[in-house]
Amino acid sequence: MAFATGLMLIDAPASALNNLGSIPGARNDNTVGVKMIRTRQGAYPYVSAQSFRYWLRTTLDGSEFNWTPAPIYREEKVAYTDANPIEYWDDDLFGYMRAPSKRASAKEKREADESRANETETADAVTRVSPFRVSTLVSIAPTRVVDDFGTMSRHDGDPVPHEHQFYRTTLKGLLSLDLHAAGTFSYRQKTGFRNLDDVRIELAKDQNLEHLEDESAYRLPFDSRIQRISTLLDGLAHLEGGAKQSLHYTDVSPALVIWAVTKGGNHIFGHIVGANQHGEPELKVDALAEALAVFKDDILSDIYVGWVKGYLDDERLKLLKALNEETDFAACGAKLTVSHPRDAFKGFVEDLQKAENANWLD
Repeated sequence: MAFATGLMLIDAPASALNNLGSIPGARNDNTVGVKMIRTRQGAYPYVSAQSFRYWLRTTLDGSEFNWTPAPIYREEKVAYTDANPIEYWDDDLFGYMRAPSKRASAKEKREADESRANETETADAVTRVSPFRVSTLVSIAPTRVVDDFGTMSRHDGDPVPHEHQFYRTTLKGLLSLDLHAAGTFSYRQKTGFRNLDDVRIELAKDQNLEHLEDESAYRLPFDSRIQRISTLLDGLAHLEGGAKQSLHYTDVSPALVIWAVTKGGNHIFGHIVGANQHGEPELKVDALAEALAVFKDDILSDIYVGWVKGYLDDERLKLLKALNEETDFAACGAKLTVSHPRDAFKGFVEDLQKAENANWLD
């Protein structure tokens, strides 16, 4: 199977993108802390995968993307989407888990809720492993977290003190999209693979989806699958989100991104960017050359590097210099291009859309 495999860096010059709420024992009751991993080496700020996926979902909900989001339903302490990957793109690419309560009282409430008039009936519990996977976005090096002190003083009387934390770092995240799973819906009796119950199977038949009998699955047409995948990648190129934006205004769209189509779901680019002795981002050219050589037979597409000019220019120049010299890059056989991140996403999507590459989705 083929996977769209990517790495991205977010430049966070003074940011608090994912917060944990009030800090117990802080000198002010309303001190807001950032999420971080504490180690012997120091504190690594991070953005949870859940937060990142929320940023992407809300970005895709913008009118310019023509994304088709699933409605969300609440049932006492449980919330779930419509769990219909045939109709809704985020149910397809982000996965779901739905097992509505079978209690009579819960059923009565569902039937009385007019907002659920177009809900897909669920005859049995359905779950779907997300074809789109993302790591936690973690600082490339430990960094000092700053405590910022402020006051609310636009009123008569004593000012009200408050504090919040922020940091300066580069966040690194790994991305992966199972191209075969996108737009392919299983009805196997196995947790994570029971994407379709009997109701949804009938819907697949009514819409003449391709029946993959050997896989116990139904599949959308190629053009529909490519449209969903392309839109997801376009959303990543235009990514917006993050906490404390009114105070720190951080651009969370990738400052550096690397994409390729690879065999298997293991990530081949995970160790090519790290930190130097000063804690600053560093491209490990030797590690990249080794990855391209070792995984030469697993790389199915060109390699698209998106790198914003003005961000780590010396490291960018180091990559360009290596590409122009007789180095191990020449031996890997893969074509590697460097452009702006949005151009890199565009080129990668165009590669996916080519008819001769349709087998990547098989």
